[in-house]
Amino acid sequence: MKASRIVSRLGWALLPASLALGSAAAPALAATTWTTVRIATEGAYPPWNMSTPSGKIVGFEPDLSDYLCAHMKVKCVMIAQDWNGVIPGLTAGKYDAIMDGMSATAQREKVIAFSMPYAQTPSQFATLKGGPLAKLPEMNQRLDFTKDPKAAEAALAPLHRALKGRTIGVQVSTIQAAFLKQYFSGDITIRTYPTTQERDLDLQAGRVDAILDSLAYLKPAMGKPTLKDAVLTGPMYAGGVFGAGTAVGLRKGNPHLRAMFNAAIKSALADGTIHKLAIKWFHFDVTPQ
Repeated sequence: MKASRIVSRLGWALLPASLALGSAAAPALAATTWTTVRIATEGAYPPWNMSTPSGKIVGFEPDLSDYLCAHMKVKCVMIAQDWNGVIPGLTAGKYDAIMDGMSATAQREKVIAFSMPYAQTPSQFATLKGGPLAKLPEMNQRLDFTKDPKAAEAALAPLHRALKGRTIGVQVSTIQAAFLKQYFSGDITIRTYPTTQERDLDLQAGRVDAILDSLAYLKPAMGKPTLKDAVLTGPMYAGGVFGAGTAVGLRKGNPHLRAMFNAAIKSALADGTIHKLAIKWFHFDVTPQ
């Protein structure tokens, strides 16, 4: 896996002011007649997207992009781009869109625009089987910080006690990292990693007590070598800092391309394509609720 996602995943939670200003200096947007759309993805965040030994990018998003581009009647070119440069590359005009497991958050919307969500999954902790955190409070309860923020925050009280003094691993600058910093920074040690693979190996080795990530990443990863002894624990977190769902990232001031993606995503939702691809790649439904 590439050393990627240095700036979240389902991240980019915090963006420097210089980057926001840089977006204003992006090259002139293409005309509203599109024949080719260049889409950036990391190719290292399975099963959203991953690279085969031959260099081909496969996964949920490459499959979905094939459908969306056919619906939009455009040729799409998928470009591999490390996570730490994915938004700067978009604003600089190196490509036209991002499909990389990226959540549409208020912080990112200060810099780029988003399509409607094409997937939505909560985040959850994972820890080692039989470990002290294997049965955290509020097990499998959904805490939504947008729909009912007061109730969600109140439900964190027993989790503060259960996690106090623990070390939690998370990918650097992700929405999960932002969540831990906002709600648990006084109770836990947050250990950040440039890649999910490095983080998962540290959990397997017992160097962190738990990790936090999207269920769309964790569920398919369970049982694989780097998470073979892991179990999900505690509540499922959604809303608030986690954003509105996974969406296509686009340059601002480009409503025509956004409308094209939205129409294609609506079609993929209506005819069951997204559900079908979710079952294929994630083994559970990620259709936005």
